[in-house]
Amino acid sequence: MAVRHQLIRKPPAAVWSVLRDGSLYAHWVVGTDDSWNRDGRWPAEGSEIGYVVKFGPLEYRGRTVSRVFEPGHRLELESMGGRSGSVRIAITVQPWAEDTLVIVDEHPLSGAAARWHNSVLDAALQLRHRAMLSRLARVVESGEHSGSYAEEGGPRVGA
Repeated sequence: MAVRHQLIRKPPAAVWSVLRDGSLYAHWVVGTDDSWNRDGRWPAEGSEIGYVVKFGPLEYRGRTVSRVFEPGHRLELESMGGRSGSVRIAITVQPWAEDTLVIVDEHPLSGAAARWHNSVLDAALQLRHRAMLSRLARVVESGEHSGSYAEEGGPRVGA
């Protein structure tokens, strides 16, 4: 299991604004080249985002399903990796004074990812999470993403 945290210098509503936009995942999830909202309900439980990962000329299209959505607090995802299996990614968002503490907890659920899971892979996940949370902080703190959401999951402001 790989757990990592990041302090983001914006309030939780700003973090949720980014997490609730499936098209922004490619901007902060390491290894993802593109992402999109598959069914228009993201991040409601059971909704999906699609994503693309490219390895030179090769391209893999996958999907991530929202399994738990507690607006303003927690988002748990299952990323489907085809033959390699699936992984659980839990994102917890906590107020920290006027800032936000984001905690990511990831571990494999099924397939090869679960069979081959070990401390070396956890160390690699720690490196990936460090980069991913740093990117998330940049996206949130830059304020360049369009619109914002109310803390309790309200509509985009100005949309």
